[in-house]
Amino acid sequence: MEQKVFTHIFRIFTMLVFFYGGIAMAKDKDWDKVFTRNNEVNVQKVKFTNRYGITLVGDLYIPKNAKGKLPALAVSGPFGAVKEQVSGLYAQTLAQKGFITLAFDPSYTGESGGTPRNVASPDINTEDFSAAVDFLSNYSSVNPDKIGVVGICGFGGFALNVAAMDTRIKAVVTSTMYDMSRINANGYNDSIDAKERYKLKESLNLQRTKDFKNGTYAKAQGLPQKLTGDEPQFIKDYFDYYKTPRGYHERSVNSNHNWNQTSSLSFINMPLLAFSDEIQSPVLLIHGDKAHSKYFSVDAHKKLKGKNKELLIIKDASHVDLYDNTQKIPFDAITMFFNKNLK
Repeated sequence: MEQKVFTHIFRIFTMLVFFYGGIAMAKDKDWDKVFTRNNEVNVQKVKFTNRYGITLVGDLYIPKNAKGKLPALAVSGPFGAVKEQVSGLYAQTLAQKGFITLAFDPSYTGESGGTPRNVASPDINTEDFSAAVDFLSNYSSVNPDKIGVVGICGFGGFALNVAAMDTRIKAVVTSTMYDMSRINANGYNDSIDAKERYKLKESLNLQRTKDFKNGTYAKAQGLPQKLTGDEPQFIKDYFDYYKTPRGYHERSVNSNHNWNQTSSLSFINMPLLAFSDEIQSPVLLIHGDKAHSKYFSVDAHKKLKGKNKELLIIKDASHVDLYDNTQKIPFDAITMFFNKNLK
Protein backbone atom coordinates (compact mmCIF):
# COMPACT_ATOMS: atom_id res chain seq x y z
CA MET A 1 0.00 0.00 0.00
CA GLU A 2 2.77 2.41 0.96
CA GLN A 3 4.58 1.56 -2.25
CA LYS A 4 1.44 2.38 -4.33
CA VAL A 5 1.01 5.72 -2.52
CA PHE A 6 4.68 6.56 -3.11
CA THR A 7 4.37 5.66 -6.79
CA HIS A 8 1.25 7.81 -7.17
CA ILE A 9 2.92 10.79 -5.49
CA PHE A 10 6.00 10.34 -7.66
CA ARG A 11 3.87 10.36 -10.82
CA ILE A 12 2.11 13.55 -9.73
CA PHE A 13 5.48 15.14 -8.93
CA THR A 14 6.85 14.09 -12.31
CA MET A 15 3.82 15.54 -14.11
CA LEU A 16 4.20 18.84 -12.25
CA VAL A 17 7.90 19.04 -13.07
CA PHE A 18 7.13 18.29 -16.70
CA PHE A 19 4.30 20.85 -16.79
CA TYR A 20 6.14 23.70 -15.13
CA GLY A 21 9.41 22.75 -16.78
CA GLY A 22 7.59 22.90 -20.10
CA ILE A 23 6.40 26.40 -19.31
CA ALA A 24 9.95 27.41 -18.40
CA MET A 25 11.23 25.92 -21.64
CA ALA A 26 8.57 27.77 -23.60
CA LYS A 27 9.63 31.00 -21.99
CA ASP A 28 13.28 30.25 -22.75
CA LYS A 29 12.38 29.97 -26.43
CA ASP A 30 11.52 33.67 -26.28
CA TRP A 31 15.02 34.42 -24.99
CA ASP A 32 17.39 34.60 -27.96
CA LYS A 33 20.50 35.65 -26.02
CA VAL A 34 23.56 33.50 -25.30
CA PHE A 35 23.58 34.61 -21.64
CA THR A 36 21.09 33.89 -18.85
CA ARG A 37 18.05 36.10 -18.38
CA ASN A 38 18.11 38.36 -15.30
CA ASN A 39 14.66 38.54 -13.71
CA GLU A 40 15.43 41.91 -12.13
CA VAL A 41 15.53 43.56 -15.56
CA ASN A 42 12.92 44.12 -18.26
CA VAL A 43 14.00 44.02 -21.90
CA GLN A 44 12.22 45.20 -25.02
CA LYS A 45 13.10 45.42 -28.71
CA VAL A 46 13.45 48.95 -30.09
CA LYS A 47 14.24 50.52 -33.45
CA PHE A 48 15.81 53.86 -34.31
CA THR A 49 17.39 55.46 -37.36
CA ASN A 50 20.87 56.91 -37.79
CA ARG A 51 21.53 60.02 -39.86
CA TYR A 52 22.31 57.90 -42.92
CA GLY A 53 18.76 56.57 -42.85
CA ILE A 54 19.74 53.08 -41.68
CA THR A 55 17.33 51.52 -39.21
CA LEU A 56 19.11 50.08 -36.18
CA VAL A 57 17.63 47.44 -33.90
CA GLY A 58 18.47 47.25 -30.22
CA ASP A 59 17.47 45.67 -26.94
CA LEU A 60 16.53 48.19 -24.27
CA TYR A 61 17.18 46.95 -20.72
CA ILE A 62 15.33 48.68 -17.88
CA PRO A 63 15.60 47.93 -14.14
CA LYS A 64 12.28 46.57 -12.85
CA ASN A 65 12.37 48.93 -9.87
CA ALA A 66 13.12 51.97 -12.05
CA LYS A 67 11.68 55.26 -10.81
CA GLY A 68 12.06 58.69 -12.30
CA LYS A 69 14.60 59.57 -14.97
CA LEU A 70 17.67 57.34 -14.89
CA PRO A 71 21.18 57.60 -16.35
CA ALA A 72 21.56 55.62 -19.57
CA LEU A 73 24.27 53.77 -21.48
CA ALA A 74 24.60 52.88 -25.17
CA VAL A 75 26.46 49.59 -25.54
CA SER A 76 27.91 47.84 -28.60
CA GLY A 77 30.59 45.37 -29.65
CA PRO A 78 32.58 43.31 -30.18
CA PHE A 79 33.39 43.82 -33.86
CA GLY A 80 31.41 41.16 -35.70
CA ALA A 81 29.19 40.29 -32.73
CA VAL A 82 25.47 40.93 -32.22
CA LYS A 83 23.48 42.37 -29.33
CA GLU A 84 22.47 38.89 -28.17
CA GLN A 85 26.11 38.21 -27.27
CA VAL A 86 28.60 40.34 -25.34
CA SER A 87 26.96 43.77 -25.50
CA GLY A 88 23.69 42.31 -24.25
CA LEU A 89 25.42 40.75 -21.26
CA TYR A 90 27.05 44.08 -20.38
CA ALA A 91 23.76 45.93 -20.93
CA GLN A 92 21.69 43.56 -18.79
CA THR A 93 24.24 43.50 -15.97
CA LEU A 94 24.53 47.29 -15.87
CA ALA A 95 20.74 47.64 -16.01
CA GLN A 96 20.54 45.49 -12.90
CA LYS A 97 22.83 48.05 -11.28
CA GLY A 98 20.47 50.94 -12.00
CA PHE A 99 21.05 52.16 -15.56
CA ILE A 100 18.80 52.09 -18.59
CA THR A 101 20.95 50.43 -21.23
CA LEU A 102 20.66 50.00 -24.98
CA ALA A 103 22.58 47.17 -26.66
CA PHE A 104 22.31 47.57 -30.42
CA ASP A 105 23.33 45.86 -33.64
CA PRO A 106 25.56 48.13 -35.75
CA SER A 107 24.61 49.05 -39.31
CA TYR A 108 24.78 46.23 -41.86
CA THR A 109 24.84 43.49 -39.22
CA GLY A 110 22.47 41.48 -37.05
CA GLU A 111 18.88 42.69 -37.12
CA SER A 112 19.86 46.22 -38.14
CA GLY A 113 19.39 47.46 -41.69
CA GLY A 114 21.80 48.46 -44.41
CA THR A 115 23.04 46.82 -47.57
CA PRO A 116 25.31 45.22 -48.53
CA ARG A 117 25.37 43.01 -45.47
CA ASN A 118 28.39 42.46 -43.25
CA VAL A 119 30.27 45.61 -44.17
CA ALA A 120 31.89 48.00 -41.68
CA SER A 121 32.63 51.72 -41.80
CA PRO A 122 34.66 53.94 -39.44
CA ASP A 123 32.20 56.78 -40.03
CA ILE A 124 28.87 54.94 -40.06
CA ASN A 125 29.68 52.70 -37.10
CA THR A 126 30.72 55.77 -35.10
CA GLU A 127 27.43 57.40 -36.13
CA ASP A 128 25.59 54.31 -34.84
CA PHE A 129 26.65 55.26 -31.30
CA SER A 130 25.38 58.82 -31.76
CA ALA A 131 22.09 57.46 -33.12
CA ALA A 132 21.75 55.37 -29.96
CA VAL A 133 22.34 58.55 -27.94
CA ASP A 134 19.62 60.25 -30.03
CA PHE A 135 17.20 57.51 -29.00
CA LEU A 136 18.17 57.52 -25.32
CA SER A 137 18.06 61.34 -25.13
CA ASN A 138 14.41 61.23 -26.17
CA TYR A 139 13.33 58.22 -24.13
CA SER A 140 10.90 59.26 -21.41
CA SER A 141 12.65 57.47 -18.54
CA VAL A 142 16.17 58.69 -19.37
CA ASN A 143 17.89 61.79 -18.03
CA PRO A 144 19.42 63.19 -21.26
CA ASP A 145 22.20 64.89 -19.27
CA LYS A 146 23.40 61.54 -17.92
CA ILE A 147 24.29 59.40 -20.93
CA GLY A 148 27.43 57.31 -21.34
CA VAL A 149 28.71 54.73 -23.82
CA VAL A 150 30.34 51.33 -23.49
CA GLY A 151 32.39 50.05 -26.43
CA ILE A 152 33.67 46.47 -26.41
CA CYS A 153 36.52 45.11 -28.54
CA GLY A 154 36.42 46.84 -31.96
CA PHE A 155 33.61 49.10 -30.79
CA GLY A 156 35.90 50.44 -28.10
CA GLY A 157 37.64 52.42 -30.82
CA PHE A 158 34.30 53.66 -32.15
CA ALA A 159 33.31 54.65 -28.60
CA LEU A 160 36.39 56.84 -28.24
CA ASN A 161 35.84 58.29 -31.70
CA VAL A 162 32.24 59.23 -30.94
CA ALA A 163 33.20 60.66 -27.55
CA ALA A 164 35.61 63.01 -29.31
CA MET A 165 32.71 64.29 -31.44
CA ASP A 166 29.45 63.92 -29.50
CA THR A 167 29.43 66.29 -26.51
CA ARG A 168 26.22 64.71 -25.17
CA ILE A 169 28.30 61.72 -24.04
CA LYS A 170 29.35 62.38 -20.46
CA ALA A 171 31.42 59.26 -19.72
CA VAL A 172 33.05 56.45 -21.72
CA VAL A 173 34.08 52.89 -20.90
CA THR A 174 35.99 50.67 -23.30
CA SER A 175 36.57 46.99 -22.62
CA THR A 176 39.22 44.82 -24.32
CA MET A 177 39.49 47.53 -26.99
CA TYR A 178 40.67 47.18 -30.59
CA ASP A 179 41.64 50.16 -32.75
CA MET A 180 40.17 48.88 -36.04
CA SER A 181 41.95 51.56 -38.09
CA ARG A 182 45.32 50.66 -36.69
CA ILE A 183 44.90 46.91 -37.08
CA ASN A 184 43.75 47.28 -40.71
CA ALA A 185 46.49 49.74 -41.65
CA ASN A 186 49.39 48.31 -39.67
CA GLY A 187 48.56 44.70 -38.86
CA TYR A 188 49.01 43.14 -35.43
CA ASN A 189 51.67 44.85 -33.35
CA ASP A 190 52.26 47.31 -36.21
CA SER A 191 53.96 44.64 -38.30
CA ILE A 192 53.02 46.10 -41.73
CA ASP A 193 55.14 48.86 -43.29
CA ALA A 194 54.15 51.33 -46.01
CA LYS A 195 55.23 49.05 -48.87
CA GLU A 196 53.20 46.13 -47.55
CA ARG A 197 50.24 48.43 -46.93
CA TYR A 198 50.38 49.60 -50.55
CA LYS A 199 50.32 45.98 -51.75
CA LEU A 200 47.32 45.37 -49.50
CA LYS A 201 45.51 48.36 -51.00
CA GLU A 202 46.33 47.15 -54.51
CA SER A 203 44.85 43.76 -53.71
CA LEU A 204 41.70 45.21 -52.14
CA ASN A 205 41.10 47.61 -55.02
CA LEU A 206 41.51 44.82 -57.57
CA GLN A 207 38.89 42.98 -55.56
CA ARG A 208 36.57 45.97 -55.90
CA THR A 209 36.84 45.66 -59.68
CA LYS A 210 36.01 41.96 -59.49
CA ASP A 211 33.12 42.57 -57.11
CA PHE A 212 31.57 45.11 -59.48
CA LYS A 213 31.96 42.75 -62.43
CA ASN A 214 30.51 39.80 -60.51
CA GLY A 215 27.74 41.76 -58.82
CA THR A 216 28.71 40.24 -55.47
CA TYR A 217 31.05 40.97 -52.60
CA ALA A 218 33.92 38.60 -51.92
CA LYS A 219 34.10 37.40 -48.35
CA ALA A 220 37.02 38.02 -46.05
CA GLN A 221 38.58 35.15 -44.18
CA GLY A 222 36.72 34.40 -40.96
CA LEU A 223 37.26 32.03 -38.09
CA PRO A 224 37.99 28.43 -39.12
CA GLN A 225 35.20 25.88 -38.93
CA LYS A 226 37.55 23.55 -37.06
CA LEU A 227 40.79 24.09 -35.19
CA THR A 228 43.97 22.29 -36.21
CA GLY A 229 45.75 23.15 -32.97
CA ASP A 230 48.38 25.25 -34.74
CA GLU A 231 46.44 28.50 -34.53
CA PRO A 232 47.61 31.43 -32.35
CA GLN A 233 46.07 31.35 -28.88
CA PHE A 234 43.85 34.36 -29.53
CA ILE A 235 42.26 32.59 -32.53
CA LYS A 236 41.59 29.59 -30.29
CA ASP A 237 40.03 31.95 -27.75
CA TYR A 238 37.79 33.55 -30.38
CA PHE A 239 36.77 30.11 -31.64
CA ASP A 240 35.92 29.00 -28.11
CA TYR A 241 33.49 31.89 -27.79
CA TYR A 242 31.99 32.39 -31.23
CA LYS A 243 31.93 28.81 -32.56
CA THR A 244 30.74 26.92 -29.48
CA PRO A 245 27.48 27.01 -27.47
CA ARG A 246 29.23 29.41 -25.07
CA GLY A 247 28.68 32.35 -27.43
CA TYR A 248 27.49 31.13 -30.82
CA HIS A 249 24.66 33.11 -32.41
CA GLU A 250 23.33 32.56 -35.90
CA ARG A 251 23.26 36.28 -36.75
CA SER A 252 26.79 36.98 -35.58
CA VAL A 253 29.36 37.66 -38.34
CA ASN A 254 32.03 35.97 -36.26
CA SER A 255 29.89 32.92 -35.52
CA ASN A 256 28.28 32.19 -38.82
CA HIS A 257 29.25 34.68 -41.55
CA ASN A 258 32.14 36.67 -43.03
CA TRP A 259 32.90 40.35 -43.42
CA ASN A 260 33.06 41.75 -46.93
CA GLN A 261 36.70 41.66 -47.98
CA THR A 262 36.88 45.31 -49.05
CA SER A 263 35.63 46.63 -45.67
CA SER A 264 39.25 47.18 -44.70
CA LEU A 265 39.85 49.98 -47.21
CA SER A 266 38.15 52.86 -45.42
CA PHE A 267 39.73 51.95 -42.07
CA ILE A 268 43.22 52.17 -43.57
CA ASN A 269 42.72 55.83 -44.52
CA MET A 270 40.59 57.01 -41.58
CA PRO A 271 42.28 56.74 -38.17
CA LEU A 272 39.59 56.38 -35.50
CA LEU A 273 41.58 57.87 -32.65
CA ALA A 274 42.85 60.96 -34.46
CA PHE A 275 41.03 63.35 -32.12
CA SER A 276 40.85 61.21 -28.98
CA ASP A 277 43.17 63.65 -27.20
CA GLU A 278 40.29 66.15 -27.35
CA ILE A 279 37.85 64.00 -25.37
CA GLN A 280 36.76 66.04 -22.37
CA SER A 281 34.50 63.47 -20.72
CA PRO A 282 35.93 60.89 -18.28
CA VAL A 283 37.25 57.67 -19.85
CA LEU A 284 37.87 54.25 -18.33
CA LEU A 285 39.81 51.77 -20.48
CA ILE A 286 39.73 48.13 -19.33
CA HIS A 287 41.97 45.37 -20.63
CA GLY A 288 43.29 41.97 -19.61
CA ASP A 289 46.98 41.66 -18.83
CA LYS A 290 47.18 38.48 -20.95
CA ALA A 291 45.30 39.91 -23.93
CA HIS A 292 47.10 39.98 -27.28
CA SER A 293 45.34 43.32 -27.85
CA LYS A 294 46.38 45.06 -24.65
CA TYR A 295 48.65 47.51 -26.48
CA PHE A 296 45.62 49.20 -28.07
CA SER A 297 44.31 50.34 -24.69
CA VAL A 298 47.77 51.15 -23.32
CA ASP A 299 48.56 53.42 -26.27
CA ALA A 300 45.07 54.96 -26.35
CA HIS A 301 45.41 55.83 -22.67
CA LYS A 302 48.74 57.56 -23.32
CA LYS A 303 47.09 59.81 -25.90
CA LEU A 304 44.18 60.85 -23.69
CA LYS A 305 44.65 64.14 -21.86
CA GLY A 306 43.19 65.80 -18.81
CA LYS A 307 41.76 64.31 -15.64
CA ASN A 308 39.61 61.21 -15.15
CA LYS A 309 41.43 59.12 -17.77
CA GLU A 310 41.98 55.68 -16.22
CA LEU A 311 43.52 52.44 -17.49
CA LEU A 312 42.39 49.37 -15.57
CA ILE A 313 44.37 46.18 -16.28
CA ILE A 314 42.70 42.94 -15.15
CA LYS A 315 45.05 40.29 -13.81
CA ASP A 316 45.11 36.90 -15.56
CA ALA A 317 42.51 37.97 -18.14
CA SER A 318 42.71 37.31 -21.87
CA HIS A 319 40.98 39.35 -24.56
CA VAL A 320 37.97 37.04 -24.66
CA ASP A 321 37.74 36.68 -20.87
CA LEU A 322 36.26 40.19 -20.86
CA TYR A 323 33.50 39.04 -23.22
CA ASP A 324 31.58 36.90 -20.74
CA ASN A 325 33.66 35.90 -17.72
CA THR A 326 31.72 37.73 -15.01
CA GLN A 327 34.40 36.81 -12.47
CA LYS A 328 36.88 38.94 -14.42
CA ILE A 329 34.76 41.67 -16.01
CA PRO A 330 34.97 44.49 -13.41
CA PHE A 331 31.27 45.39 -13.37
CA ASP A 332 31.56 46.96 -9.91
CA ALA A 333 34.33 49.27 -11.12
CA ILE A 334 32.33 50.14 -14.24
CA THR A 335 29.27 50.91 -12.10
CA MET A 336 31.27 53.10 -9.73
CA PHE A 337 32.80 54.95 -12.68
CA PHE A 338 29.43 55.76 -14.23
CA ASN A 339 27.79 56.58 -10.91
CA LYS A 340 30.56 59.05 -10.22
CA ASN A 341 30.64 60.65 -13.66
CA LEU A 342 26.97 60.66 -14.63
CA LYS A 343 25.92 62.90 -11.78
